[in-house]
Amino acid sequence: QVYLVESGGGLVQPGGSLRLSCKAPRSILSSYNTYTMGWYRQAPGKQRELVASISAEGGTNYSDFVKGRFAISRENGKKTVYLRMNDVKDGDTAVYYCNRLGPGGPFPWGQGTQVIVSS
Repeated sequence: QVYLVESGGGLVQPGGSLRLSCKAPRSILSSYNTYTMGWYRQAPGKQRELVASISAEGGTNYSDFVKGRFAISRENGKKTVYLRMNDVKDGDTAVYYCNRLGPGGPFPWGQGTQVIVSS
């Protein structure tokens, strides 16, 4: 089984910042650089939604609700994808996950990392 490992979540005040990380396991290291990767989130009682994605070439896309506030990036040498969250809002409270998009479909979902926005 392939499990990506998310980290970096926590409690943050409205307007604050966090950086999430997503590390790929050894089992997919050889082909990791070819994948489009995405960050998703799932708030309590809601469906999981795509937040941002980054292609193998570094092209990025963002959902309207985070555009201008969040930034996705990747370090292929470290097999890691990041999500920089700036100016967080109450509505950003959720469990954040990363996964592959496109050909091959998603890997089994990992544990995610919890982000709580609260004053």
